[in-house]
Amino acid sequence: MKLRYHTYDLKLRHTFTIARESSDVSTVVFVELEHDGITGYGEASPSNRYGETTDTVIEFIKKVEGDKISNPFLIERNVRYLESLSQKDYSARTAVDMAMHDWVGKALGVPLYRMWGLHPDDAPLTTFTIGIDSTEKIKKKVREAEQYPLLKIKLGGDNDEEILNAVRSETDKVLCVDANEGWSVREIALEKILWLAKNGVEFVEQPMPADQLLDTAWLLERASLPVIADENVVTLYDVPKVRGAFDGINIKLMKCGGLNAALKMIYTAKSMQMKVMMGCMVESSVAISAAAQLSPLLDYADLDGNLLITNDPFEGVTVEDGRLILPDKPGIGVTKKGGT
Repeated sequence: MKLRYHTYDLKLRHTFTIARESSDVSTVVFVELEHDGITGYGEASPSNRYGETTDTVIEFIKKVEGDKISNPFLIERNVRYLESLSQKDYSARTAVDMAMHDWVGKALGVPLYRMWGLHPDDAPLTTFTIGIDSTEKIKKKVREAEQYPLLKIKLGGDNDEEILNAVRSETDKVLCVDANEGWSVREIALEKILWLAKNGVEFVEQPMPADQLLDTAWLLERASLPVIADENVVTLYDVPKVRGAFDGINIKLMKCGGLNAALKMIYTAKSMQMKVMMGCMVESSVAISAAAQLSPLLDYADLDGNLLITNDPFEGVTVEDGRLILPDKPGIGVTKKGGT
């Protein structure tokens, strides 16, 4: 068993701004798990929001002993081993978990979605994200996103109305809104949601800070749109905590610990009659293709991280008219550009 890693700078097409930060480059860590002549790929896209950096990812990977995960088929056992090394380090654990799943799919010769009994035609449309920017740049981004029927608009600042009006001046598409914890006063958040409902918005994601769960529950009782949890739901154990405060959850591989955990979160949320969305960080086709393997189970998808960059070193899932097209290749379905 060989476990290799290297960092890589993903370059964004536009400066990407949300309510709490901006970036032009996102550094990820690629992982390769080689065993019995098969190589599985994984990716970590760490977030400061969850206490991770590329340095912490590398520190975690260095702790992983190859002989402890020498049989990738023993995913449950291997995941418990990774959790024993750290209960956090979410994206780092995700990278190894992803590489194991990719290896297993390749060893069996099937895509992961087939291994899980899913049909690729059930994959939903994915949103395409428009980050916070000047009104003129937002209008340009909306025009560039003409091929995507669903747009996700980042709000949460002082000029939310200005941003949405700029979007609406260019398109009448159905919109989704992500406030990234940007509205801290519940009455203001309610006013914004009622206003968004009149402007063709389908749902609102994480309107209030994660530590204001009671305020969010108050908001949910009065909101005219579905409210989806993002920062409030990190791992499987957070899902029951948000019932009654949110209509659904947004799962991200980089914050939950991997595909194994994400699958459990999906079925847990569905058992509580909650909507399920899967989102992403800025990621390459490795992580996006891995997440897309679960997309036939989703109500909403926001798997566009690889569409926001200019130097993706891999090929995998594609998007046609907004719909995720899952590759019919084994594992997570990716190949390195220029080779296998």
